[in-house]
Amino acid sequence: TFPRSVGQVPIYYSHKRTGRPPSPERYTSKYIDEDYRPLFPFGHGLSYTRFEYRDLRVEPERVEPGDVVTLSFTLINVGDREGDEVAQLYVRDVVASVTRPVKELKGFKRVHLMPGERCRITFKMPTQLLAFYGRDMRPIIEAGEYEVMIGSSSEDIRLKGRFEVTRTEPLRDLRRVWFTEVTVEPA
Repeated sequence: TFPRSVGQVPIYYSHKRTGRPPSPERYTSKYIDEDYRPLFPFGHGLSYTRFEYRDLRVEPERVEPGDVVTLSFTLINVGDREGDEVAQLYVRDVVASVTRPVKELKGFKRVHLMPGERCRITFKMPTQLLAFYGRDMRPIIEAGEYEVMIGSSSEDIRLKGRFEVTRTEPLRDLRRVWFTEVTVEPA
């Protein structure tokens, strides 16, 4: 992410949720004429074609710590030129016990498609990726609802879904998992 002005630096991304969408009025107290969004969001880039995202499936809808959430969707090149698209997976803990990021990148995949071509992208996300340090400074996977967002950048979210973690549990395997496993198949 690239800030729009020096007034946006340093960027403090984690903040408490208000239940309302962010609005320009709330985030422009010092720079009245500045937009609150970044100049170039994470994933921003130039493309000579257009892509469409469809048919998000989140399975299963209820998981326990240690399970894997499978997220799959169809990506279609609806433009008249070949091109690359970087599909990105973001996750948000809807109600957390501590202040958490609004969006966390959990996976991405670059795909090259010809005009009219489509593919099915599948992210296999272990619940270990949802772990964070709780108030006692120990890693936990917290029960609750999680929102998944699929898009071409952090500001261009095309598909949304939800799943629920059924119970809170300390993270037992401390070997860190950084991203999801991703597969691409013709659709």
